[in-house]
Amino acid sequence: MRGESKPEVCVIGLGYIGLPTAAIIARANCPVTGVDVSQQVVDTINRGEIHIEEVDLDGLVQGVVQRGLLKASTKMQAADVFVIAVPTPFMKDGDHTPNLSYVMSAADDVATVLKKGDTIILESTCPVGTTEQMRDRIAALRPDLAMPGLAAGTPDVAIAYCPERVLPGRILEELANNDRSIGGITPRCARKALAFYKRFVRGTCVTTDARSAEMCKLVENAYRDVNIAFANELSMISDAMGLDVWEVIRLANRHPRVNILQPGPGVGGHCIAVDPYFIIHGAPDQSPLIRTGRAVNDAKMRHVIENAARLVGDNPGLKVGCLGLAFKANIDDFRESPARLVAATLARRFGDRIAVVEPYAESLPQEFAGTGAALVDIDTALEECGILIVLVDHDLFRAIPAEERSRALIYDTRGIWPDFRQHTSAANL
Repeated sequence: MRGESKPEVCVIGLGYIGLPTAAIIARANCPVTGVDVSQQVVDTINRGEIHIEEVDLDGLVQGVVQRGLLKASTKMQAADVFVIAVPTPFMKDGDHTPNLSYVMSAADDVATVLKKGDTIILESTCPVGTTEQMRDRIAALRPDLAMPGLAAGTPDVAIAYCPERVLPGRILEELANNDRSIGGITPRCARKALAFYKRFVRGTCVTTDARSAEMCKLVENAYRDVNIAFANELSMISDAMGLDVWEVIRLANRHPRVNILQPGPGVGGHCIAVDPYFIIHGAPDQSPLIRTGRAVNDAKMRHVIENAARLVGDNPGLKVGCLGLAFKANIDDFRESPARLVAATLARRFGDRIAVVEPYAESLPQEFAGTGAALVDIDTALEECGILIVLVDHDLFRAIPAEERSRALIYDTRGIWPDFRQHTSAANL
């Protein structure tokens, strides 16, 4: 950074986290270039438009683009601060090995324009040690620059890790107001990253080392995954015993020190369904509970598919409405969604009997091609479907009054229609 002037910022990856982050930074009057591999994404943003659904993001992006504070490109640009927010999926190899190719590719690109005094911040969720791996990769590409933790004396660049912790639908608010854990390769790196985040974060920024910050992010989501697994396992036990799991949880939560979460058709999204595997991969012999939590939540998806298929198979004359594809309510994110898996599995098995209602989709995902399943609106589903399977608790579905669904057989995996809970038990399917 040059004196008290605003740093020039380059955000790599303009997806669900990268674009809101770039817009928030630009709102703080820092000039931002967003870099993405998709020309369509770049063109959309440069028109002042957005390619994802997020509350208030459209107006913010339009404003900062019009003011000349945010532009997008497919090519890496020189900057003072680089923020890497690219995907970190796992391999489809059975072992869920973390795929860091996007992070390392971004690091390679940053190395081509890196100069003395720059700061690199990795925000992508990563296994412990990734920030150091990224540092080592850049060091090999740029031997002319002294890297933190490798060279004696003052390093030429700062490298840190700072994961986001946001809720879809509230990303802009939470990017600004949530506390942040900022882990530097060295304390000096952490301080430089801290100074940057304080430009646009109102929450408390806590500095630590990079490995602790990496683990912190993974622990947060593994904690949630294990707790959801308890609720999902309890729902399967209740099904086997002919009990109403929603009533059991309601009664148990009256205990002052009990707070059981609500079960669903599984766990989805790019965080909770993925991050625990990064811990398991790093310490396979020390993580049996986290591994079991993942297995339980995956088993709940299979449980829902079996129950739903039985209900549909036992009522061959009825059309079926699958309500929802997103991984959680009121968003357009279908990544790792159990609802999507359940609906697609039913579509492959029962073909054109399946109608899908998803208010945040303009078309069905690719895996529905050739099945005969159709994307319909909620009114059509209520008129035509004799079976309704609730997979996502969108507000649109919650608002449907009892009289409009009184003639349907219902499998409610989210517990949003208490007057029909008797149909959610496997014992009643």
